[in-house]
This record gives sequence, structure tokens and C-alpha cells, in this order.
Amino acid sequence: MTFLDLLRGVLSLAITLGLIGLAAWASRRYLPQLMARMSAHKGERRMQVVETLVLDPARRLVLVRVDAEERLILLGEGKELIEPRGDGKP
Repeated sequence: MTFLDLLRGVLSLAITLGLIGLAAWASRRYLPQLMARMSAHKGERRMQVVETLVLDPARRLVLVRVDAEERLILLGEGKELIEPRGDGKP
């Protein structure tokens, strides 16, 4: 192995790492804006996660709004419990 082979290997590694770093920087800089533009074309969403509360490692509460109605969902242990939340109407 000559000095030129070693130099060529080091330069190749530096160029490869530089390209990976450039791709990482570009994805952090431009990808969130691109994803926001792509999701904006899909229209208005009807469902929204309002809040999440972790009760323990196996269970969590999720408050979900669908249109104007809110539902409280208990997730965990292989089953779901859904409790409607409204303005008091039956």
C-alpha cells in the first residue's frame, strides 16, 4: 500500500462523510416544510388528538376530538374503553 492509496482512501471517506452530513442537514432544513405542504393538500382533518396521559407502562388515556365531539379512550392491556364526552346531551 503506497502513500497515494492511503491518501485516496482518506479522501474518499471524507467525501462520503461530507455527502452524508449534507444530506442530513438538507433533510432537517427542508423536509418538514415539504411534508407540511404535502399534507395541506389532503384537506381538512376531522380527527385530532387533544391530549394524552400516560397512567403506567401498560395503560394511557387519550382524549380525541372527532368533528365537535370529544371521546376519552383508555388504551392498554389488549383492550380499549371509549367514553363519549359531550355537552351533557343524552
